[in-house]
Amino acid sequence: MIVAGPPSNAGLGGPAARAVALAAAVAIATANIPACAQTGSSAGIPMIRDAEIEQLLRDYTAPIFRVAGLAQQNVQVVIINENVFNAFVMDAHRIFIFTGALKQAKTPNELIGVLAHETGHIVGGHLSKMRQELANAQTAAIVAMLLGAGAMVAGAKSNSIDMGNVGAAVLSAPQSYLQHSLLAYQRAQEEQADRAGVRFLTMTGQSAKGMYDTFKRFADEMMFTAAYIDPYVQNHPMPAERMAALAELVKTPYWNKKDPPELQFRHDMMRAKLYGFTERAESVLRRYPLSDTSLPARYARAIVAYRFGNLRSAITQIDGLIAAMPKYPYFYELEGQALLENGHPMEAIAPLRRAVELAPSPALIQILLGQALIATNNPKMTKEAIPLLRAALAKEPESGDAYEQLAMAYGHTGDLADADLASAQAAFARGDNKTARELAARAKTRFPIGSPGWVKADDIVAFNKGKQSPLRIGQ
Repeated sequence: MIVAGPPSNAGLGGPAARAVALAAAVAIATANIPACAQTGSSAGIPMIRDAEIEQLLRDYTAPIFRVAGLAQQNVQVVIINENVFNAFVMDAHRIFIFTGALKQAKTPNELIGVLAHETGHIVGGHLSKMRQELANAQTAAIVAMLLGAGAMVAGAKSNSIDMGNVGAAVLSAPQSYLQHSLLAYQRAQEEQADRAGVRFLTMTGQSAKGMYDTFKRFADEMMFTAAYIDPYVQNHPMPAERMAALAELVKTPYWNKKDPPELQFRHDMMRAKLYGFTERAESVLRRYPLSDTSLPARYARAIVAYRFGNLRSAITQIDGLIAAMPKYPYFYELEGQALLENGHPMEAIAPLRRAVELAPSPALIQILLGQALIATNNPKMTKEAIPLLRAALAKEPESGDAYEQLAMAYGHTGDLADADLASAQAAFARGDNKTARELAARAKTRFPIGSPGWVKADDIVAFNKGKQSPLRIGQ
């Protein structure tokens, strides 16, 4: 089930737009923004949630995180619906990767190389170090501004034009100094992340060729413009420098090691799914023509049929996929989603139940199944949905969709206190703190004072930025 915000109008962009972003670049823009400034996992971000893709990314990162010492830190890969090749980190717990990177990376190794590089930023503590560097640079800039102002005053008092000019020059210097010092610091961080990424790949017995090929492609695209670029205003090492350093680093015993066929297949399925869900029908059919009978191509075409209103054709195609791979959970999920969204919730239940049984991490599919159960307007099925959704929320405590469905289920059963609380939690998860507080305040009047429901509602009413999210307290 792909759940996405509105698609971006951004195109593929130029070479610079496709460069892999480093954590520090984002840190500059967000240095003074609290980590909890956005409540809810998707507030303000065009995120994509999908059980199949997220499981694949977990499988990609698990060995990297293990050797990097991050296995117990709950680092998540967050998918952003932007059609550019980009990835970055903003804190020690999240790697953000764009759908453009997932679609353009032709092999698992290319994507794993990018993820290893970003893991290098986390392990290196580059975000916190950049914030400190920013503070140091700002201090130096302020001192320089004061010196410049003093020189201008001295020039005015002595009627010295030269002294006044010196003061003006010094006064204008801080911005340039700040920029050049920070960008130089970022270039060093990029080089460190490259080295760490290659080390992680080697420790897990994987090739660094994917990382090298990805950065080489960017470097080749930049060669034409590189001659005109000031290397001191680049936040990444210049292409020639970077590739020369990487060429030496990647000479490991695993250089020629290929991705396992089953992993390549899952990667191809991921790309087909993303193309099917995020591109126009004609674009998808050009990429996956009818002459292509592979499972990824059939997957993409089935998604297009469902998305653009041909439910009968979509179900026929999905049934064909299920016949070919009867234990692949995400075919059943797609069928259930197609039926539910086309007004057939009762028919959607059976394939969604099967998907939940087969999927290794079914929380997102459980939410969809809960939605189907509630949509039947059958009281027995609505009651069944409540523990199912609560089980999903134990794994996805910030899912606005799950809270919204839970609120509906409680409302149908006449439990107004829990309905108000779940509605408040849904609003909070989506970043609507005002509505969340209003609903939570009403929920408090329905619960006995001091009861678990009352405490959860009170946590939302009393929430201030900088505190732990109340959605993660007492789940």
